[in-house]
Amino acid sequence: MARYTGPTTKIARKFGEAIYGADKSFEKRNFPPGQHGANKRRGKKSEYAVQLQEKQKAKYTYGVLERQFRKMFEKASSSKGITGEILLQLCESRLDNVVYRLGIAPTRRAGRQLVSHRHITVNGELVNVASYSLKAGDVIAVREKSKSLVAIENALASNSNAYEWLTWNNDTLQGTFVSVPERLQIPENIKEQLIVELYSK
Repeated sequence: MARYTGPTTKIARKFGEAIYGADKSFEKRNFPPGQHGANKRRGKKSEYAVQLQEKQKAKYTYGVLERQFRKMFEKASSSKGITGEILLQLCESRLDNVVYRLGIAPTRRAGRQLVSHRHITVNGELVNVASYSLKAGDVIAVREKSKSLVAIENALASNSNAYEWLTWNNDTLQGTFVSVPERLQIPENIKEQLIVELYSK
């Protein structure tokens, strides 16, 4: 199961954003990593460097490696509509991301773990594939045996986010993927057009 397992704060510092969520270490040192840190003078980035950084940011944000990300881009580019927008919608439709958005897990990494450890069901069926693509109307729930997990209870207790394209019932611990989100409903700070330009070269 391919995924990035290295230090998250280092990556967040690289992009200058807390892309993995709240991070006290990042808040203390929100400058690029390296021996010279904030003092290192960096020249103006080339167009390619800016585009590449945006792609890397998207990959790290959603926990996707290169081959999978390229496949998603190819799928987006062959679909009708704005390629960059569809690419982000495909990322948001992943099961691990929706588990995180619903508040069942505090991070996407934790969401991926819950899915792979068979704690999540989709339409009543156990699904342990983090990249499973959800469709409008799909019902995501915590498996009956897993409802008492402390990690899930803590995540739900501290979750305050709500999204128009998702509904959640705290009594039954199940939510619905109402619809694919529009670009304005996706809060991630990703300039998807730069990714499209990079792959189109």
